[in-house]
Amino acid sequence: MNSISLSRTRFDAAIVDLDGTMVDTLGDFAASLNRMLDDLSLPHVAPSAIERMVGKGSEHLIHSALVHVMASAIADANEADAKARALFDRAWERYQHHYLAINGRHSAVYPGVIEGLKALRAQGLRLACLTNKPTSFAKPLLADKGLDGFFELVFGGDAFERKKPDPLPLLKTCEAMGTAPERTLMVGDSSNDARAARAAGCPVVLVTYGYNHGEPVRGVDADGFVDSLAELAPAAAR
Repeated sequence: MNSISLSRTRFDAAIVDLDGTMVDTLGDFAASLNRMLDDLSLPHVAPSAIERMVGKGSEHLIHSALVHVMASAIADANEADAKARALFDRAWERYQHHYLAINGRHSAVYPGVIEGLKALRAQGLRLACLTNKPTSFAKPLLADKGLDGFFELVFGGDAFERKKPDPLPLLKTCEAMGTAPERTLMVGDSSNDARAARAAGCPVVLVTYGYNHGEPVRGVDADGFVDSLAELAPAAAR
């Protein structure tokens, strides 16, 4: 896991991302977005393209999908963006409808997640889940996958004024847990998590299998990388 060590003398808590870190939700995103696009009489977006859009909140995901579809028919980028913005409110309403209906059906917990969370808890760390996903999507998904019992706090992308990569959500989560940022580990999958952690003063570990906007995750400034959250188990025992 590179240089970072999960010593109880160093950390009091951990903040864990959801999409791409604990649960592979690409199937949920693809199903919801493409049903939304059906309602708007627009063509579908391939999962490979959707994967690069994930991580900055549902609003960004929906707008990006609309721009992607518009750009295939409209050469002018500004015009494509304007048409996407004009459709956004209707698209957001349909996306919410479909996502709430299928939340968790096309997703799966990554191997090693349960073991990693158990290791963090066994080490005495308090756990919070912090995601850019809306809270109304995040809490049911955690419950559906049997992960909700690990976390004393769950904050979605609508919980605070700004989303990751802004440091505010991490600082507010630390405040809610009563822990110092430098003693609170961020566990995520993307540059969004790392940038937020760096700005907040939190150490950060990234998984290598998640959604990093199509960029190599090992190129991100982080304190360590794991191929599975289960790798946190032996580290926590050291």
